[in-house]
Amino acid sequence: MRTNGQQASDDVSNMAKEIKSAIERSADTLIVDALGAVALVVLLYVSLTLPSLF
Repeated sequence: MRTNGQQASDDVSNMAKEIKSAIERSADTLIVDALGAVALVVLLYVSLTLPSLF
């Protein structure tokens, strides 16, 4: 029988393995997604500062 500490440790290591495998599977799209997020931030910044120029 495992203690609560052992159970929590196993859950964390399993979750870390799942996150790592998800990142490895989607490594190609992560860069494109990051560029898209940066583009959205730039568009938001420009749209908020543009009215102050006129």
